[in-house]
Amino acid sequence: MDIIISGRDVMPEWNREKMVDGFEIVLGSSSAITACALASLGADVRFVSVVGDDDFGTFCTDELQRMGVNTEHVTRLPGVKTGVTLSLSTPEDRGLLTYAGSIPLLTPHYIPRTLLQQAAHLHFGSYYLQDGMRPHWPELFRRLRADGISTSFDTGWDVANQWDREGISAVLKETDLFIPSEDELLHIFPADRVADVLESELPSTGGLIVVKQGSRGASLREPDGSTISAGPYAMTPVDTTGAGDCFNAGIIYGYLLGRRGEELLRFANACGALSTLGIGGTGSLPTVEAVLRLQAGE
Repeated sequence: MDIIISGRDVMPEWNREKMVDGFEIVLGSSSAITACALASLGADVRFVSVVGDDDFGTFCTDELQRMGVNTEHVTRLPGVKTGVTLSLSTPEDRGLLTYAGSIPLLTPHYIPRTLLQQAAHLHFGSYYLQDGMRPHWPELFRRLRADGISTSFDTGWDVANQWDREGISAVLKETDLFIPSEDELLHIFPADRVADVLESELPSTGGLIVVKQGSRGASLREPDGSTISAGPYAMTPVDTTGAGDCFNAGIIYGYLLGRRGEELLRFANACGALSTLGIGGTGSLPTVEAVLRLQAGE
């Protein structure tokens, strides 16, 4: 769940009450928002997850279904609370407070082998929050790629501030699309600029490294080491929550359709930009038609 407090000044102060402009309870989770955005773009999406056996778990599952995501493989865990994030959101940025609840409890046990055999692509988000899956991603991705299934992942923020460069590198070697934000990339592979990381000796990967850079667009490193950048679209954001997750969906969807290079980046940039026009990560999901209109300047 995402509980979003929005306005120009949303930062609380001790011993003082403030009024804010907006309050919403919406579907959260990096992976869930990406799944909904993919469904909105036209993909057939199956979601594997665990939620608590509570009202929030029901809400999350119902919202996924409402937005066209198959939830047959979402498991409700008795005695567990669904994870919750409090998002303090301004038009420029946001701050997050998260209660983990069910978030770290997904394990390979919940992922049906038959579902993996049907998939064309597998994506996950929030690497640092998924305690039950983190040790298993490299081997799972290796097996999938050997079967011709493409893979992608997004790290999210490391609240423990450890950044696990070794673990990320192990998954990176087995993935087709690595999609961190600029801040995340520079914490995992310390450097002054994104370009310094992309031009350095990163772990070997046959895939693409795509870096979200907010108001400066995005950058991409090809398997041959060459780099490409694409600028943003001019928008007046309502809420930036989930913009990176919708960008992820744009990268995945475009990649599966054969888009590459600057064309792929610009498609994903448009998906992320459209996301900022609504409250919450699913308040303004991208569609192919909306992306094409934005790209045409309409």
